[in-house]
Parts: sequence; C-alpha cells; structure tokens
Amino acid sequence: MPPPDSDPPRSPAPPQPPGMDDTTWLDVIHKMDEVYSQLVHDEIELEKKNVELEQSQQFIFSVLSAMSDVLLVCTTSGEIEETNAALCELVGRADEDLRGTSLFDLLADSDSVARARTVLLNASPTRLGEAVELNLKGALGECVPVDANCTPRIASSGRRLGTVFVARPTAEIKRAYQELRAAHEALKKTQQQLLHSEKMASLGRLVAGVAHELNNPISFVLGNVHALSRYSDRLRTYIAAVHAGEGDQALAHLRAQLRIEHLLSDLPSLIEGTLEGAQRTADIVNGLRRFSAMDPEERKPVDLNQVVDRAIHWVAKGSPRPFTVEWHAGAPCMVMGSAGQLQQVVMNLIQNGLDAASGAMSEGPRLWIDAATEGGMVLLHVRDNGPGIAPESLTRIFDPFFTTKPIGKGTGLGLSISYGIVEQHGGALSARNHPAGGAEFTVQLPLAA
Repeated sequence: MPPPDSDPPRSPAPPQPPGMDDTTWLDVIHKMDEVYSQLVHDEIELEKKNVELEQSQQFIFSVLSAMSDVLLVCTTSGEIEETNAALCELVGRADEDLRGTSLFDLLADSDSVARARTVLLNASPTRLGEAVELNLKGALGECVPVDANCTPRIASSGRRLGTVFVARPTAEIKRAYQELRAAHEALKKTQQQLLHSEKMASLGRLVAGVAHELNNPISFVLGNVHALSRYSDRLRTYIAAVHAGEGDQALAHLRAQLRIEHLLSDLPSLIEGTLEGAQRTADIVNGLRRFSAMDPEERKPVDLNQVVDRAIHWVAKGSPRPFTVEWHAGAPCMVMGSAGQLQQVVMNLIQNGLDAASGAMSEGPRLWIDAATEGGMVLLHVRDNGPGIAPESLTRIFDPFFTTKPIGKGTGLGLSISYGIVEQHGGALSARNHPAGGAEFTVQLPLAA
C-alpha cells in the first residue's frame, strides 16, 4: 500500500498533435473569441436594422393611410401591388382583396380601360408622369370620375417595374375650383368697390369748385332767357298791332318805340349764347358723370394731354387755395385705356403734390408736369416743391392704407389704386425724390398702336 501522505498517481497527458503547441492553441481560442464577438455585433446590428426597417414601414404605412388622394401601384401588366386607405374607401374593398387583382376590374367603362392600357403599354414614359381621366367603380357601384397622374416605377437597374397612379376625384377638384373662382370674383368686386370709393372721395373734393363752374354758364343762360322773354313781349305787342290793321305810320312809330330792328339783330346772338351756355353746362355734367361712373373694361385711344388738362382744371376748381402749375401740352400722346381711370390717376398725383407742397409758404404750392414719348412709351412726370418723401416711406408709398397724412386727412388708397390702374393699362408708376427738391411721380404707359 502506498503511504497515506503520498499523491494519487496521475494519468499521463494526452499526446499533442504533431506541430501543435500551447501558442497555437491560444491563437485558436483568440480567433474563436473574435468570431463570437463579431457574431454578437452582427446580431445587434441586424436587430437595429430590423427596428429601423419596421419604423420605416410604419412611417410609409402612416403616410399612405393619411393620403387623401387615391394611390394605386401596379405591375406592367396591371396587377395591383399596393393601395392606400383612400382607394379602399372609395371602391369599398379591403387592401388584401385588391392585391393581386387587375387594375382593369376597378374601371367603370371601356374608355377608361383603354386609357389605362395605353399608359401601361407606353414604352417610353416620362418620369414627370402624364395626366389621364379615369372612371372608377365606387363602393355603391356608381361611376366616380378621377383625375389621375401616372408615373413609371423604375428599378435601380433602369428596368420598368410598373406604374404608380395618384388620383383625386374630379368633383373635389371642381369644388375647389369653384371656391377659388368665387373668392376671385369677390376680390374683384371688393377691388372695384375700393376704386369707386376712392373716386367718390376725389369727386367730393370737387363739389365746391363744380358749383362755381356751373354758376357761370347757368347765369349766362338765365340772363339770355330773361332778355328773350322781354323780346317776346315786344314782338307779341307789335304782331297784335299788325293783326289789328294799324296804319303804316302807327306801325312805324310802334316799331321804333319797341326797337324791333335792334331786337331782331340781337336775337341770333342771344340764341347762340344760350345754346353755348347750355352746352357748357351739359359738358360739365357729362364730365363729372364719366369720372364718377363705374368704368367699363373696354379700352379706347386717349390723348394723355387732354387727360392732364381736365385733371388740372378739376383740381383747381376744388382747391381751397391757389397754386401754380407749369404745364405745356405738346404733341398728342395717345395711349389705349379708360379716360376716366387715367384722369383719376392724374388727379390723385396732382392732389398729393398739392398736399405735400402746402407747407411751401415762400412761393406757395407749385407743380411741374410734363409728358414726353420715349421708346414706344409715354412718360408723364408730376413734381412738387414739397419736402419730398422720407427714405423709409419710399418702399411703402404704394402699399394699401399707407399714408403720411394726419388721421382723417387721407385713406392711404389713392396711390395704391393709381398703381393698380396704371398696371392694368400695361404701364408702371414709380416715385422718387427729385434732385432739385420735392417728390416726383412718373407714369409710364405704352403708346397706342
């Protein structure tokens, strides 16, 4: 028996394979650890990619579900691959029922089938897509017209995989168009009302001057009518004597007493003067009526020189204080437009110039107006001797409701409306501070052909 304190006998170590030692085994174990670590890392990355893929799928699904437009994706043969909630609701079928079926089964008539087939068979479709009108079968079997945009679906290799249809029911488009048209008409009506309101404001400033302007011809007509009334009494007396058979001597005496010869020679000038005064009154009234009326859209040849003459005349009649205007009409400057609207523009510019120059106490308000043609355009310049326009106001001078006048003295619409009128006539209205002082407004209008 072996002694009690002695170790038990050990089995001999297995023999190592030829060429293998401890270092080699350590390398193998190290490589196995690296492979295992790479597998763990790859598994983590795969899990992250799966999560990202799932999030992307959920995002795409939420976008497709939120789309109000109808979406349908099909192969080149017309087999449905993808739809969205809007299409399913429109046709009354679930997504799983639509997948794998034919696009043509959703179309309501043969014309729609033919148009869809033409799109699918197009060998060289544009990436921007093409518009086509289709009729779909609704959930209740009704015909639902849609306006579809068809774009090709291309693989990374460049091969065409199918077609994407994005459509919207035409009724919705028509409703949106009608709402847009109604809003446009309302805007036009409001703009016309603003234009008319500003015109009435300009017309109100002329009332006092118009009363004075009408007083002269009307007084002239009244004076002539009174003279004609007296002359008619004399003629009635003389004719009564003739019918009574008075003698020649008595008639001659009566003729001299009643001044019949002077009466007969004076009648033509009285009648002519009365007609002239009445015509002058009619011209004043017609001019006011043309200015205050809602102008039609028609355009006629207009001499801008005459427009300036009338504008100066009316502003002068309505101005509470005198002013000086340097204006000499030259050759006719013919433009195509509305005489009333152009007169409103010029009157606004003249009135603004007078308001700006009202503080020039040394020489009083003064305006310089000139018109010239240049490069197929008529250039009308209106300059005043006021303080000019502040630099911060130059960029806003034509904005609606912008005014530098005190509260209650201006609406801020005159220049804005004038700007719009000139633009409608194919021209431009600009403002600057003149080097010699004061503000200068320039109206550019194309010459009439």
